[in-house]
Amino acid sequence: MIMKDVVISITGVQQGEGAPSMLEMVTQGQYGVERDKILLRYQESELTGMEGMETSITIRPQRVEMLRQGAEGAGAQMIFEEGEKNYFLYNTPFGSATMGLHTNKIHCRMGERGGFMEIDYSVDMEEHVVGRNRFFIHVKETEKSHTGDIRWPI
Repeated sequence: MIMKDVVISITGVQQGEGAPSMLEMVTQGQYGVERDKILLRYQESELTGMEGMETSITIRPQRVEMLRQGAEGAGAQMIFEEGEKNYFLYNTPFGSATMGLHTNKIHCRMGERGGFMEIDYSVDMEEHVVGRNRFFIHVKETEKSHTGDIRWPI
């Protein structure tokens, strides 16, 4: 798979107890398209609280897999399938927990040069919902000029 440099804009909205919180991040990453899947990779930042972790998102028809890997075995592999509940092991340097993941909606419009994806899901621990989340990802292919500046394609 040939990977291209992209600019990734991520907006996450979390609704737990209390008021919703929102996080926005723009970062550089890599993006590749094959016949039956799309791969998106980027490094997490201090802003997300997961600095040093790499996130890989594999998009297939009817299924999105998110793999986060970091130092000391920290990370998680989450599988999103609309209308389905999956479980994942959330590893931290302090211990692990099994979490439930129910995907309410996946909306994805990705192509050769990037696109848009939205996932609406809830997370539970021992069958108690701990939060409802939505994230929006916009991906745009970049062109690097001779000076190293990034220009959006026209």
